[in-house]
Amino acid sequence: MADVPATDPRDPARSKPQRWTRHRVVGTFTHPFTGPASTRPAGQTVVVLGLGRFGAGLALELMESGCEVLGIDIREQPVQALNGQLTHVVRADTTSEEAMRQLSVHEADRVVVAIGTHLAASILTTSLMIRFGIDNIWAKANDDAHETILRQLGVQHVVHPERDMGRRLAHLVRISMEDYVEVEPGFAIVRTGVPRRYVGRELAETRLRAERGVSVVAVKDQGEWIYPDRDYLLQADDTLLVAGPTRKAEAFAQLD
Repeated sequence: MADVPATDPRDPARSKPQRWTRHRVVGTFTHPFTGPASTRPAGQTVVVLGLGRFGAGLALELMESGCEVLGIDIREQPVQALNGQLTHVVRADTTSEEAMRQLSVHEADRVVVAIGTHLAASILTTSLMIRFGIDNIWAKANDDAHETILRQLGVQHVVHPERDMGRRLAHLVRISMEDYVEVEPGFAIVRTGVPRRYVGRELAETRLRAERGVSVVAVKDQGEWIYPDRDYLLQADDTLLVAGPTRKAEAFAQLD
């Protein structure tokens, strides 16, 4: 954690002097992602602004994948909770240009604005990131109106975690498949078993692309994912990754 002034109106203790101890020193806090203690590859630094359930979960997953992560939130509780789990975790006002420059947020490769419940803070923070000239900005939206504002600001990557998860779960509940990812509206990848009618047949023989409008992009064979050849023989215990138009991919997963 770092000694950065917290002046955000969301903080009920904003009028009191604040003191926090640093979580971890790597060089100085003007360059939080550099220094001899860093062993992660260059170009894998991410700033997560807002450490609620979505932001904290994202930050921890990024750490697991080998990124350096600076997490920032105005609230003390999530900062304390993540102390020691991220490369740096700091209590600071994400709408303050001075505070963000002190933390070198303007030098980050990627920034995620994960502030959801405070619309004004989300918009002001996002606007500041855009003024910094950061190319890779992701921002969380609570609803369509919030998304409209973010896109008008120029954010290309707007996410709706609750809505997107709800849609994904609806597909999984409605259709007998193991997993579902919508790449974009109208096109999806589903994880499913081999329909009985195709067991024991070569992949080319199934004519899935011509007859079903989908393609098998990978097969889990005896616990290992492989890219199947045309003569691959489908087995009853195989797991398939099937890509295609959403309705057609779903229809394939429903075959018996």
